[in-house]
Parts: sequence; structure tokens; C-alpha cells
Amino acid sequence: MGKLIPLSVPNFEGNEKKYVNDAIDQGWVSTGGAYITRLEQGIAKFLRTEAVAACQSGTAALHLSLVEAGVKPGDVVLVPPLTFIAAVNPVKYQFAIPVFIDCDDSFCMDPGKLHQFCEEECMFKDEVLMHKGHVVKALVVVHVFGNMADMEAIMETAHKYNLKVIEDATEALGTYYTEGKYKGKYAGTIGDFGCFSFNGNKIITTGGGGAVTANSSETVNHLRFLSTQAKTDAYYYIHDEVGYNYRMTNLQAALGVAQMEELPEFIRRKQTNYNRYKDEFEGFGYGTLMPFREGTNSNQWFYSINIDRVHIGASMREIITALEKDGIQTRAIWGLVNEQKPYEGEETYQLEKAPYYADRILNIPSSTQITKEEITYVADKVKRLLGSLVKNG
Repeated sequence: MGKLIPLSVPNFEGNEKKYVNDAIDQGWVSTGGAYITRLEQGIAKFLRTEAVAACQSGTAALHLSLVEAGVKPGDVVLVPPLTFIAAVNPVKYQFAIPVFIDCDDSFCMDPGKLHQFCEEECMFKDEVLMHKGHVVKALVVVHVFGNMADMEAIMETAHKYNLKVIEDATEALGTYYTEGKYKGKYAGTIGDFGCFSFNGNKIITTGGGGAVTANSSETVNHLRFLSTQAKTDAYYYIHDEVGYNYRMTNLQAALGVAQMEELPEFIRRKQTNYNRYKDEFEGFGYGTLMPFREGTNSNQWFYSINIDRVHIGASMREIITALEKDGIQTRAIWGLVNEQKPYEGEETYQLEKAPYYADRILNIPSSTQITKEEITYVADKVKRLLGSLVKNG
């Protein structure tokens, strides 16, 4: 097509320049200003939650949540292996111990294995779950690519064993249940904490940036307090707790306010484009477009092809490189977190689906600006390439 079709890039079609220029004109460019409040209120209204605190990144939101959840050095936090490493790194910030629980076919944490781990590998005494002499304090569940995890089953286990649930909804802003116990509830509003990311490739962006919510406005207020260096008395610089420099800037928030105005349209486009890809890959034998969980309305942020490894032996690197020559930017899903150097030797539990999908999933262009013609081109090139790589015999 003569130009690169990117994997996922930001879309600035609305009031972004107007609001950012307004913030600059007002002189409010740092971690104070009206746009921060507007963004927090706008996200809270959209999610139908009491309050939201805007912060510097999804990672900051996760770290603040672990702090607020009371995770201490030596505590165990249950985490997924098939995710971006930023979902797990904050556990190490707290000098806690990650234990990796396998995923299911949604790429999200397997609720059956979560329950089995708590039931068979731990001891529950005096309302505290213990594993090999360590308190199991919390779990981080990631709604991968906008696909909602099975929160009904996960929350049932968490309630049974007094575990704090931190929802990493960094990829799932706008995803919600359409049926079941949590019908109408958005990703990030079911557990004790919900974390969001506005990185450049997310469904809305503030450049960097994120947000955190919790199940009470008092908790959110304390998260916001921690994010601004825990200033008990800002005039006399009195600090009663260890705080963090995690607050979002007003310039970022101005961008975010404009992006939130466009979010419903962005979700509509994501869903339309996913269905176009679905039509294009219908009946193709060597790569399947992965579905999203039934009973949910997903933001369908990222689109994934499950490559048929029975017939195709080429490495993911070879596939990605070949598609790039055709002007198509693609990516492997992720390297498993438990196989990364900082996590070698950490405990894993029944990892089967995570390595299976890590070897098979190719992510294809999913920007909101992608055209119908570009989708057809991408699908055609992917199908042609995979067809050409089929092993003889």
C-alpha cells in the first residue's frame, strides 16, 4: 500500500489542541489545575463509580493500589504470566512475592486454577490465607486486550479467602458485562481497585497517564493523597506517610478530557473494525481471529490471530518481519513474565494455556483510524503469508 499500517496509534480528532492550549494559556501545566478535576469527574461518571484519581501511568495506579491494599514485604500476590510486565513489576516495588497463575482462553486469569491454588496449595486460618509461611494478600487480574476476565468466579474466590482484588483494566476502558451478577458493571469497578492506562497506544491517551478507582470515595481520596507526596499540610510541608510523585499533570488531563469526549466513538470503531476482520478471516484454516468473552460488551482494543502451529512452524519473529516488509506492523503477544530475568525462579502454578498462547498469538493493526481497505489489505497479506508457510506433508 506504500505506507506502514501501524499497530495502534493515537487519534486526535476532537478538542485536544483547544483544551491543551487553554491549559497553557491559564498557566496550569503541572499537577494542579481544573482539567485534572474535569477528567477525574468525567471518567467517574462514565464508569458509574464514586470517584477516580488521575495519575502518571497505569503502573503508578497499580503501585498505589498495592500500597493501599496493605501489601507488605514478603506477602504473596497472585499475578498472571501472560501480560505486559508492568502489571507485575509493582509487586516487586513492594518487595512482595509474585506467584503466577495460568490464564484461560480469554488470556485472563483462570478462575478455576486460582481457586484450586487457594484450596490446595494454601492454608486458610483465622481469616488469613497462607502459602509456604507467607500471607497471600492480593491478586492482580488483567483484562487482556479489552477482554473481560471471569470476574464472577474470581470475586467468589477472593471473598472466600479475604484477598484484595486489583483489576488491571489498563486495556479495557469501556468494557462491561451485559449479563450475569455484574451486568452493567465496567472493567475496573468490580474489585477493590481498578487501574487504567492512557499510554499512547491505548483506546484514549494522555501521552502518558493513568487513573485509579476504588470501592469508596474515601479510598480514592487517600490514593490521590499518596500520589501527591502525602502532603498533610501543603503550606508547611508536613508529611505523615511516605508519598509518591504519581499525580497526572494538567496538560495531560486537558488531552484526556478531549479524548473522553471521543471514547464512545472510538469504541464503536474498534467494534466495527473487529467485525470486518472477523469477516475477512472467516473460514481461514491457518489463523483464527480470537473472540471476546460472551456476556460482555468489550472495547475490543486489540485484535489477535491464533496461528495454527500444527501446520506453521515459522517463528513469530519471521512472521512479524515478513509482514513489516509488506508495510504491516504486527507484534507477538508478550514474552511470559515468569520467564523474564527479574522473575526467574518465582513460583508458577499449572502454566499450560499461557505458554500455549505466547507461542501462537499475533496482534494485528487495530487503530481507530484504520480504513476498511487497509483491513482487507492486512487480512489478505496475513492469510497469504501464513498459507505460504504451511509445512509440507
